[in-house]
Amino acid sequence: MLGKYCRVSVSRPIGSVDTAYGFEYPVNFGYATGKRIQLPEHTGAYILGIHHPVREFEGRIIAILTNTNTGEKTLVVSPKSKRFIVHEIEQQLAALKDYFPFELDCLYERSSGAVVFHEIGGVVRYLLIKNRRSAHWSFPKGHVEEGETDEQAAMREVKEETGIDIHILEGFKAKSEYSIQHKIEKVVYIYAATCENPKTSIQEEEIEDYLWLDFGKAMKHLKFENDKNILHRVNDFLKKNNYI
Repeated sequence: MLGKYCRVSVSRPIGSVDTAYGFEYPVNFGYATGKRIQLPEHTGAYILGIHHPVREFEGRIIAILTNTNTGEKTLVVSPKSKRFIVHEIEQQLAALKDYFPFELDCLYERSSGAVVFHEIGGVVRYLLIKNRRSAHWSFPKGHVEEGETDEQAAMREVKEETGIDIHILEGFKAKSEYSIQHKIEKVVYIYAATCENPKTSIQEEEIEDYLWLDFGKAMKHLKFENDKNILHRVNDFLKKNNYI
């Protein structure tokens, strides 16, 4: 379903009331059809990102909602230009939980993290971590939680994974986009950050190991071109602004 589009014929506009249950629809609801995807007949769809009643809508599928009582699956769609992550979707559809329990499989994730640097032994070094779910070295990062800004998420994730309190530097924010097994589209925002104390205490449940490396060695440890590009940009940014 990732990246697929569908058309929705709206049967229950936002604000309409189901008289049988006394339920007011928090968003537009209708039935979906797709030109390039096969959908079961009478596939329902909730529309996010449109705050007025509509009759027809064409947008991107962003999540699948499953009624845990019946197993019925309903699509969640949004305008092509908008992305919603799981807690944003749950917040907009919270009223549904008064009528039936559901699980939500979101097709989009947003994470945040930081390239952390510190001078150790007279050498500027960068912090890399190896997550237990991955065989590759990268930067500390994790999911943005409800109510957090991207910066707040980056600071929390670095603290949780490495025990380090960071200071984010103004003027640098990199964006990395990629898909996970062609099922989930992920966006990661990475900041440049420093710290007063580089003493590292890893979150053993999540992190296998860590390294503080100079720029050249850090570049060799990174596998993905996105990560290499970000580290190169951070290093140039630090030099240009006289941080190193």
